Amino acid sequence: MAEKWIETHSDNFNEDRLLELAIVHKEEKYVIGAISMRCNKKFDHGELAYWIGRKYKNNGYCTEAAKGRVRYAFGEMNLNRVFARHLGKNPASGAVMKKLGMKHEGVLRQHVKKWGEYEDLVHYGLLKDEFN
Repeated sequence: MAEKWIETHSDNFNEDRLLELAIVHKEEKYVIGAISMRCNKKFDHGELAYWIGRKYKNNGYCTEAAKGRVRYAFGEMNLNRVFARHLGKNPASGAVMKKLGMKHEGVLRQHVKKWGEYEDLVHYGLLKDEFN
């Protein structure tokens, strides 16, 4: 499954749909997570998404990777807006978004269902001219 998923990455990148990269531990050189930017060139915006292994949470890895991805989105992909969302029960993911300078834009109450339970979806956004 992993190999088939990885095989889709180059086509998605070449067609400006999705840039998906591994988050790699700097010293040990192994994968600890992933980060992506799904692009909508018609509207010049992208959706940032990421995950990190439990063992590596709360060490700044997602924040570091996300800053690089957002910098690339605004600089190289020439996007005007980047947005992200997280489950209401995962405020740590929202903390990453805040560290990027994203602004809270709203909550979609019980918008998704995960493991049989309805979850709120919290939205954040950042405009190119707001990014430092």
